[in-house]
Amino acid sequence: MTGRRSRPPSARRTRRPRRAAPARRALRVRRAAALGALTAALTGGCGLLPAGTGSDGRAPVTVMTWAPERTGATDKPGMPAMAQAVARWVNASGGIDGHELKVLTCDDGNDSVGAAACARRAVREDVIAVVGSYSQHGRSFLSPLEAADIPYIGGYGVTGEEFTSPLSYPVNGGQAALLAGNGRQLGEECGRVFLVRPDTVAGDALPKLLDAGLAEAGAARSVDVPAPESAREYMAQAERVLAAAPSGSARPDCVTAVLGDRTDTFFDTFRRARDDGGREVRIASVLGGVDQSLVDRTGGARGPYEGAYVTGWYPVASDDRWAPMRRVIREHAFDDNRVDPADAGVQTTWIAYEVLRRAVAEVDADRVTARDVHRVLDDGLSVETGGLTPRLRWRFEDLLAARDHPRLVNADVTFQTVRSGRLTATGTGPHDLTRTLSGP
Repeated sequence: MTGRRSRPPSARRTRRPRRAAPARRALRVRRAAALGALTAALTGGCGLLPAGTGSDGRAPVTVMTWAPERTGATDKPGMPAMAQAVARWVNASGGIDGHELKVLTCDDGNDSVGAAACARRAVREDVIAVVGSYSQHGRSFLSPLEAADIPYIGGYGVTGEEFTSPLSYPVNGGQAALLAGNGRQLGEECGRVFLVRPDTVAGDALPKLLDAGLAEAGAARSVDVPAPESAREYMAQAERVLAAAPSGSARPDCVTAVLGDRTDTFFDTFRRARDDGGREVRIASVLGGVDQSLVDRTGGARGPYEGAYVTGWYPVASDDRWAPMRRVIREHAFDDNRVDPADAGVQTTWIAYEVLRRAVAEVDADRVTARDVHRVLDDGLSVETGGLTPRLRWRFEDLLAARDHPRLVNADVTFQTVRSGRLTATGTGPHDLTRTLSGP
């Protein structure tokens, strides 16, 4: 009880609504008009969509991109970073066929346990594909993906399993094509070739591939120089190369290093050893070990990589065919310095997401599943990449039947050399390595 006397209902005062002032009414009209214009912009011809929605109420599609990022060995942080930039670009443009694109990333730790954990997470999160990824542990990650019918699109190609699994859809020739191509390139330029490569299971396969290319060029087998994958210096390996007797050929001896992020560490050690009185040996590598950003960081035309031979999968980074990718990086990667347009991993991720976009559009359904993507890829989806690769298609009749690489559909490589501080294409290229990889 408050002690306040209550009025009978009939005696209570009734408030009359106050008439809005003309200025207030005008403000409300302007606000309503602005809201209508914003709604039209979000749902109309500009193609922009509110976050988490599709143009036709279509369900989002979730994918995963993984790579080692903080291991101190072969790290590829630019690949998941590029995937996230692609997602921002795609969603700002209306999604993929009306589907919002969600990208999950995973660091596989550069070991089999981490790779398997990333794959199990992909299954748990119900992704429709793993796209544009890097891992050296194909056996560990492909088994969980195969059991869940999840396609693996555009892996880096560092493991043989990526070219044998029926759920794998490679966009390049992988390490096999690079090494065989490097052998063919160096076989035409060098006397004896030394190969400095990781002392790992994946590294054990590299000499055979390099030698296949050397043999096709009519050159002798390489000298195998295994090395720790994550060493801080490589003096023992450098001295082994420089202490070897010259081949006696009119052409110079060459050393090619395929150590991922440690390639520059080897060549820095090699340069110091050579400056202490070692003989002249030309240097070489494959894209991923040496790229334009590394050449720039080490002095350009006055740096140690001037004149180096490099084998790559794609056109050189300065080629105009990369302009769409560079625009996406500029507008959607912001200041993320992990995303380098000259990095072969970033380039591979870009191409892999082009495949994904085409596959989801081909499914043309409100809800897309991993099995749907698998089906359209197997049924003959043809993907043009603007000249960055040949047309990509994975029907049985499109497979190149390369020995040990039955899923190979693109065996092209480019020969490059560093001239005036720029990676420059040499010869007529691209060079098709199908016959080299097929063997006798």
